[in-house]
Amino acid sequence: MQATRPFVMTIAGYDPSGGAGVLADIKTMEQLQTSGLAVCTAITVQTESDCLDLEWQPMESITRTAELLLKKYPVQTVKIGVVKDAAMLGEILEMIIRINAKIKVIWDPVLKSTSEFAFFDLDTLAQLDKVMDKLSLVTPNWNEYQVLTDNHLFQENICSVLMKGGHRTDRPGTDVLLLHGMKIPLQPSDESRLYTPKHGSGCVLSSAIASWLARGEDTETACRKAKLYVEHYLKSNPSLVGYHS
Repeated sequence: MQATRPFVMTIAGYDPSGGAGVLADIKTMEQLQTSGLAVCTAITVQTESDCLDLEWQPMESITRTAELLLKKYPVQTVKIGVVKDAAMLGEILEMIIRINAKIKVIWDPVLKSTSEFAFFDLDTLAQLDKVMDKLSLVTPNWNEYQVLTDNHLFQENICSVLMKGGHRTDRPGTDVLLLHGMKIPLQPSDESRLYTPKHGSGCVLSSAIASWLARGEDTETACRKAKLYVEHYLKSNPSLVGYHS
């Protein structure tokens, strides 16, 4: 068993293009000197620009695989990506807490793709208030943040939130970390203001945060370091799938 790299788990979808989901997460974790473990919630039929279909994995398979890994390896953080509804998220969280309540859990909510393919059942949004307090951090983009806020999910500061600013029109690229009642703006670095948008950049960010948390950084520092990693990723090449280096 590796002694120098902390273990991080991703529970997310399988994107065959490699730009998002568990493949992007594992690439990120490897670059940030952590040992990545992966459990698939869904298998998609897609490229970096279009998602045509997906097949949800049986809940029993998801929890059985994750439980096996969590009992075998000393996982420090878990990143959860695409889930089909609040019930799936809740069941995954209950399983994690049952095995180790000290594990930090990040949820990167994927409501729909840029190409408008719907993932999360919006009719179950109201049920999320039962599970939000089990999360360490939620990382919605600007549009997802508005949807979740409209459903009153962040009113009581029950978990930390990193609102990603890539879709903002007022302050493009400026993220906002809601932490312990504070609003902390995370500005883009000067050299990152011109970049090519990338498929899966939210996956890369959340898995980078999970990696830095596993390496002992606090939430704010982990978010700042993860943002720098994503900026480098966004500038890596002109295509929709970036390079990890």
